[in-house]
Amino acid sequence: MHGLLSETAKITSFIDVSLIQFFQKESSYASKGYSRWFVPVSALCIHLCIGQIYAFSVFNEPLTKIIGVAEQAPDDWKLTEIGWVFTIAIFFLGASAAIFGKWVERAGPRKTMLLSALCFSSGFIISAIGVKTHEIWLMYLGSGVIGGIGLGLGYISPVSTLIKWFPDKPGMATGMAIMGFGGGAMIASPLSVKLMDYFGSEAGQGVYETFA
Repeated sequence: MHGLLSETAKITSFIDVSLIQFFQKESSYASKGYSRWFVPVSALCIHLCIGQIYAFSVFNEPLTKIIGVAEQAPDDWKLTEIGWVFTIAIFFLGASAAIFGKWVERAGPRKTMLLSALCFSSGFIISAIGVKTHEIWLMYLGSGVIGGIGLGLGYISPVSTLIKWFPDKPGMATGMAIMGFGGGAMIASPLSVKLMDYFGSEAGQGVYETFA
């Protein structure tokens, strides 16, 4: 039994050390012969994901009928209230990009993207709770503040990395990433609508399930 516990402790320690090393900036340095053209593909995929924010408008109408379902009830959120979610998210995108810019350079892309993913995904979870409890401030906090910080980190890290890999073509490198950010809505919009149609019923719009 003691031997089993000892081996388990060794394995756990090895995993912990490996994870810590994986997210260190030095671990993201490419080996000799690595093609730099893999980097734009990764950056494009990341920006396609965070570009989902531009598809948020597909949730506007369903969010105004959370209580009424078929039609807007007196206690339902107004469209002007929901519109602030996107505004707050874009504000915190810019603010976090400006504030955390130097930290991103020190931390490296892996650690930055981990934090970005945690913020972006947890923003959806908090927003889902906000929809379920019908608390608009949770929408502002989740998709607006926390999700917006995730957007900012996820936006600047790929761009910064691309510019380092393409010092001879910085404009092209930046453009490829931004193309993904703008194109994210092309994927997220129809996907979000299909998810709401799938989860929706006579009792709900399916927004909570789509967020969660």
